Amino acid sequence: MPFPLMVFAAGFGTRMGALTANRPKPLIEIAKRPLIDHALDLAKEAGAAPVVVNVHYLAGQLAEHLAGQAVVLSHERDKILETGGGLRAALPHLGAGPVMTLNSDAVWTGRNPLAQLAAAWDASRMDALLLLLPAGKALGHSGAGDFVIDAAGRISRANGRAGGVYLGAQILRTERLAEIDAEVFSLNLLWDRMIAEGRAFGLMHQGGWCDVGRPEGIAQAETLLQGALDV
Repeated sequence: MPFPLMVFAAGFGTRMGALTANRPKPLIEIAKRPLIDHALDLAKEAGAAPVVVNVHYLAGQLAEHLAGQAVVLSHERDKILETGGGLRAALPHLGAGPVMTLNSDAVWTGRNPLAQLAAAWDASRMDALLLLLPAGKALGHSGAGDFVIDAAGRISRANGRAGGVYLGAQILRTERLAEIDAEVFSLNLLWDRMIAEGRAFGLMHQGGWCDVGRPEGIAQAETLLQGALDV
């Protein structure tokens, strides 16, 4: 049975500077294709359904680009709700079961990240399964890793230890979103509760990844994709 997918695409993209002054970041092109299209390719290949895309900044441009595609838009009209609030607002479109989420501001090589997560998901043990990559291999990312994985696959906060960078792809049970009082909040709040209960797990991505959060990430991402094509 396919997982529903939430693609995060509502942000202002302020780190991109002038490139997002009149265009939402998901429409920035990498290898002549918008970032959002790279994300939707992964969704289609993995069989994710339904696919929901949240929008806020310059939402009309994204709506026009996505018109006619097999996606549902979740409009955050008044304010950006961050990852936690945005996911909770989209639940009427996604259903009650576990969902995949995917950030739209990265490119991938190697195994499809969503397919990897689906193959490794174990509902009896997991409330969250996050896709990671060692910090030294995460292009466009600076700093240490976010999480450490133990021998059983459970994650804990790295807190300065060598660990894996969260790549913006996961499977997550969503029932506990209702426990959080805030309207605008990060999924970090949910992860911390799941980590404390031993229900949050990590999986290392089998391939490459590049964050396109800053202008220099465009060239890095295109080099990564070209290298994959050259193999």
